[in-house]
Amino acid sequence: MHKPILSLLALAALSASAAPASPRHGDKWIVGMSQCNLGEPWRVQMNADIRKAAEAHPEIELVFKDAQNDTLRQRSQIEEFINAGVDLLIVSPKEAAPLTPPVAAAFSHGIPVIVLDRKVLGNDFTQFIGADNRRIGRAAGDWAVRRLLALPRVKDGGRARMVELTGLMTSTPGQDRLAGFHAALQGQPVDIVFSADTQWLEPQARAEMESALAVNPQIDLVYAHNDPAAHGAYLAAKSASREKDIIFIGIDGLPQEGQVYVRQGLLEASFEYPTGGREAVESALKILNGDAVPRQVTLNSRFFTRDTVASGGKWLP
Repeated sequence: MHKPILSLLALAALSASAAPASPRHGDKWIVGMSQCNLGEPWRVQMNADIRKAAEAHPEIELVFKDAQNDTLRQRSQIEEFINAGVDLLIVSPKEAAPLTPPVAAAFSHGIPVIVLDRKVLGNDFTQFIGADNRRIGRAAGDWAVRRLLALPRVKDGGRARMVELTGLMTSTPGQDRLAGFHAALQGQPVDIVFSADTQWLEPQARAEMESALAVNPQIDLVYAHNDPAAHGAYLAAKSASREKDIIFIGIDGLPQEGQVYVRQGLLEASFEYPTGGREAVESALKILNGDAVPRQVTLNSRFFTRDTVASGGKWLP
């Protein structure tokens, strides 16, 4: 059973004058969690993973804030956490550059900061936890190339035609997933005939895919930077009765989302992007107890296909 979450006013009223080696707020460590949005299933899962990991540690009190995909709101909420004197801050930023100053401000106020999933600029934080998005993008690209080279038209000397539906391109995951994927396409008979920023949102991906279908009579593959975008693209293609002619791949690999889509045959592959929620709580406990932690923790990833999803997928090479 979760402990009651302290209200912001109550939290702000608590004293922040205790020594850093012990909780500033009575007998509990107050950990603030700044989530950039809860409109993506993957981020809902991240918060759930953090809550679950913290349940075994009654000495931690979690305070969650949802920035609702608004950078200015997230900056303001981080400032509220600073003013409240939280013992530790976990931040999953919407964008790198705009969130760098408030993260640095928290760090300069003596608040340990764990940056989760998306990076900020500089080094004014305690630890970054996340998977290697460039590696994931490269693995998705290698898989896509192998799949496209097996098409009869490409075997006969033709070129494959693909659509790329990116995540938010002002975020580091979007940039790295694109760069890794494009590295795999170098020198291959593959043309990107349509590309659009979906901001990680399924409805936007569906609308962009409708546009791609309208101007491209031949699409062989859709690479989406997350599974909701891949699913939105699939739904658009199904509405146009073209879903059977297109290969769909995405990233996230959640058990209740990407893996299900693979089992159902909607996606041919989903590449896991672990949330890091459990690891963030583990690191928070070490930091709060005065133990040293590495500057960066890189999480391992798996990928799921119809042949491997039942057995838990395969680890990336």
